Parts: sequence; C-alpha cells; structure tokens
Amino acid sequence: MQDILINKLHEYVKENNPDVLIPLEESGGVMQYLKNKVNALNDLLEQLQEAKTPVYVIKEVCQEALTKDLKPSKFNYICTILEEDFEPIYQQLQESGTLKFEVINMITYCQPVFESFGFTEETENERQLRYAVTGAISGYLENNK
Repeated sequence: MQDILINKLHEYVKENNPDVLIPLEESGGVMQYLKNKVNALNDLLEQLQEAKTPVYVIKEVCQEALTKDLKPSKFNYICTILEEDFEPIYQQLQESGTLKFEVINMITYCQPVFESFGFTEETENERQLRYAVTGAISGYLENNK
C-alpha cells in the first residue's frame, strides 16, 4: 500500500506542485520526501486497515492527508491567471516549452503576495488576491522581457 501511496503522491506533486518537485529533483531528495510524507501516515494507514476499510477509501483518505499541505496549488493558480489574463504570453510560453519554469519563477516573484494574503483554499477565490497576483505577474513579465 505504501508504494501505491508514494506513486499517487508523486503523480500529484508532478501535476500540481512542480515548484516543490523540481528543487527536490535537483537535490536528489524526491524519494526521501515522498517516503517521509507516506511514513507520517503509518498510524492512520494502520487504523484504516485494522477497521477493514475498503482499499479505495484508504487510498482516498490517505491521498487527502498527503496533499493537504500542498493545496491550493500556487502553480495551477498562476497558470490559470496567465491563461485567462495573459493568453498570448501563456501560449508563447507553452509553445516554447518554458511554461513550467517561468511559472515556478513567477511563484517565487509572487511569494510576498501569497504570504500577505495567506494563500489557502479559503482565500484563493478572493478578488483582491487575484488582483494582487495579476499585478505581480505583470511586474514579473515587464522585468523579464
């Protein structure tokens, strides 16, 4: 079961949090990160298995616990803003193959905005946050022409 959870977590991080994954890849710490997160759920996993919980429920409950601190995805948030508000640039970055790396740079550039608004699932739909991140992205693009 742990291998399944590690694989599911890896896929989730690859899809939704490349800003977390790429530094781990560069340092060679991906497997350690994944194993540590899954091992932290050993007690929960044991309780669910002892309670004869169906495997699909165990996977779902564990996946939710494993990804809780990775949500919401700053990567997906910025991609959405780029696609909706900066469509030509989004298309250009996508076609050139640099979208992922530029979005990761934008996350770093926007970090003060995310911190000041306390970027969470509760705040991600706030209009003021979106305006502030859109402004920061605009600044990033202007500075990196």
